[in-house]
Amino acid sequence: MGEQEQVQPAAPTGAASEDRGDPTTQQMRSVGQRRREAERKLDLHLEEASHKGEPSATEGEDHSEG
Repeated sequence: MGEQEQVQPAAPTGAASEDRGDPTTQQMRSVGQRRREAERKLDLHLEEASHKGEPSATEGEDHSEG
């Protein structure tokens, strides 16, 4: 019975759920997207570091068209 007393009822959506700290679906998607981007960036940096001293594929390219 002690566990049932500690269970809180579901709060309505809006400010009450934010006060509890429960993330929304959109917040979870945003966090996931940022994490994937950070992992890609880390992979890129690790790849560049492993090839340090070798010319990278983008060094010779001119990206300033216009």
